[in-house]
Amino acid sequence: MFIPIKDDAPTVRTPFVTVALLAANVLVFIFSYFQGPKGFELFVWQYGFIPTEFVNNVEVTPLFPASPYLTAFTSMFMHGGWLHLIGNMLFMWIFGNNVEDYLGHSGFLVFYLASGLAAVALFTVFSPYSEVPMVGASGAISGVMGAYMVLHSRARITVLIVFFFIQFVVLPAKVVLGIWFALQLLMSLSESVSGMAGGGVAWMAHVGGFVFGWIILKLVTLIFGRQGPSSGGQRVYRMDWQ
Repeated sequence: MFIPIKDDAPTVRTPFVTVALLAANVLVFIFSYFQGPKGFELFVWQYGFIPTEFVNNVEVTPLFPASPYLTAFTSMFMHGGWLHLIGNMLFMWIFGNNVEDYLGHSGFLVFYLASGLAAVALFTVFSPYSEVPMVGASGAISGVMGAYMVLHSRARITVLIVFFFIQFVVLPAKVVLGIWFALQLLMSLSESVSGMAGGGVAWMAHVGGFVFGWIILKLVTLIFGRQGPSSGGQRVYRMDWQ
């Protein structure tokens, strides 16, 4: 297991939206957590995204219904436990501030939500009859990671490796993110072949978010080049144009 700790890519803008998204995720989790075990479970079933509700126009939980068009958004701000929340927020902070710096505040918010929807969409395509609520910000954050791969693939990421030993290493972002994406893709394919759920992790959502983020930022950088779309021509980014 390897855990990104920090990067060395500088920013100019204060990441207000990244911080706001972090706060929103934490507050939603705290609210659901203090509903107690039963209340937490009901909260997840009502506001988590359930693919079969969208595909088949059915209501799995008729006693506490919610539109799948609503839960596609609300599910992005929910988490199944403290470790789930902390892990996602760590990734959000490391990679989100740099992508927000490039896209600007409003552009980043739209991009983040669109990445989450792309993750939900791909997961639904591959699991259309799933009746298990999907929750977590990881699909949207995967999109942010795909964008970071385009913007700062040469950045240096400090990573904590936990295996038979514990050690900090510094690796290029393209290596860290490349390994991460390969693992998500491998687990997705393994799950599809075996027909078994991958420990409750929506691997295909991670793949969908990452690919969406990578493609969108490739297109944006082709249009705006090294300068962000709302930079006023003032920023020059360390980008990998190879």
